[in-house]
Amino acid sequence: MTDWFESDDFWTGFGGTMFDAAAWEDAAEQVDRVEALLEIEPGSRVLDLCCGPGRHALELSRRGYDVLGVDRTERFLDEARRRADDEGLDLDLAQSDMREFVETEAFDVALNLFTSFGYFRDPADDRRVVQNLHDSLRVGGKLLMDMGGKEVIARIFEHKQWRERDGDFYLYERTITDDWGWIENRWIRIDIDDRQEFIVGHRLYSGVELKTLVADVGFTNVNVYGSLDGRPYDTEATRLVLSAEK
Repeated sequence: MTDWFESDDFWTGFGGTMFDAAAWEDAAEQVDRVEALLEIEPGSRVLDLCCGPGRHALELSRRGYDVLGVDRTERFLDEARRRADDEGLDLDLAQSDMREFVETEAFDVALNLFTSFGYFRDPADDRRVVQNLHDSLRVGGKLLMDMGGKEVIARIFEHKQWRERDGDFYLYERTITDDWGWIENRWIRIDIDDRQEFIVGHRLYSGVELKTLVADVGFTNVNVYGSLDGRPYDTEATRLVLSAEK
């Protein structure tokens, strides 16, 4: 059975609502915050792991960084490549599963943004991804991860939700399982001609759980924040953001 994240039909059906115009517009400000939080040196070699259609990879490339965007979905890489070509940007792109991708000591900065982590039922796969990120960084290299943290989701949890976009309806039903270790999301898209449904599950990490995992593979100076602007990870947090160094 194919997992949801391996389905091109899923990314085709729901990519438009995940990466809508507002998401593209937000990318520049988000990169501003990433630069400030990590204090990235000009010209750094940057890995954007799970880059999607390239929102952040393109913006980083515009700012003069040497960027490699990695994703498993060829459709997204094609879009990123087209946008880069249209702007004359020198953006490298590669298709790979995040459990497999590693380039030993090749990067100064590694990014994993927009809840692109924890998709796998076996926790060892998550550890493998973090180990790959560690191995891909040069000594002194910096990591930034961004996701919906367990504490944040518990505070804002809605069992059912729907939205309309361009005449299509998107329905979401969420269930917490494994003692708050996993969230199971039923995603349905309905338009006049079609109906799609996927079960989208991923592991939920608390701040301390993610921090412990990252430290266990060898990262140092591990810090957790409540958003990309560096605010504390407390009751007002909107995201779980982690920075670390190799």
